[in-house]
Amino acid sequence: MSLPTLGVALPLDGLRLHRSWIIESQRDLEIQDFFWAEVLNGDWAPLAEGIRKELDGYQGRLGIHGPFWGFTIASLDPDVRALVSRRMDQGLDVCAALGATQMVIHSPYTTWDYNNLDYNPGARAKVVERTHDTLAAAVRRAEDMGVTLVIENIEDCDPADRVALARSFDSPAVRVSIDTGHAHYAHVSTGAPPVDFYVTAAGDMLHHVHLQDSDGYADRHWNPGEGSIVWPQVFRTLATLTSNPRLILEVRNKDLVRAGADHLIGLGLAV
Repeated sequence: MSLPTLGVALPLDGLRLHRSWIIESQRDLEIQDFFWAEVLNGDWAPLAEGIRKELDGYQGRLGIHGPFWGFTIASLDPDVRALVSRRMDQGLDVCAALGATQMVIHSPYTTWDYNNLDYNPGARAKVVERTHDTLAAAVRRAEDMGVTLVIENIEDCDPADRVALARSFDSPAVRVSIDTGHAHYAHVSTGAPPVDFYVTAAGDMLHHVHLQDSDGYADRHWNPGEGSIVWPQVFRTLATLTSNPRLILEVRNKDLVRAGADHLIGLGLAV
């Protein structure tokens, strides 16, 4: 079995820095310039043009991190849900401009939800209902565009909740993402299962992974090897899937992202 090829999440400056490394292996790439409201509400065309220029010769799988700051996709406030729907549409505008085929969005499930959804009658179904209200138009548009929305775990304690939410859309345009550092935080600090269990729960609904390490106390976004995630077990579990998820290094220090890649490559887990 061939080893998976690592991808990377970068803003334009990081893309410029690591461009040759990305293009020589046609690594999966996630652009991270377009989750800020100030960018989406402004004239982002020159930024998109700058990214397109750097992608000359690139033939890998391209995605973006969609907007997420300041809201949940299952807000109780209908006015907020309308705003979030607009943000999703703006993110898809960026996908169209760049030719991206994937957009990362954030899970609505919180630690509070884990302890309270089943205590409050009907609350679990209401989260799904509100998420559908928020994302319905975006999902239809994503289907037409050939874009997949991947829902990333944030505080999720039960990895099955997000998978069930994605399945509820019954659409090829909605799948699941795992952030390894978020999962490890939830495992150590809130009693969630370990990272590989998140992979197992997602199964072939998993189309995207953020690879980052942590001590389990905070969302560190360290390079793999700097924290306490058991990477061989994570990759053994990933190897059981047929969905070929994009394995995206998402670390805080973009200048040193290749050190994290080198650690995983040195363990014989990826190339």
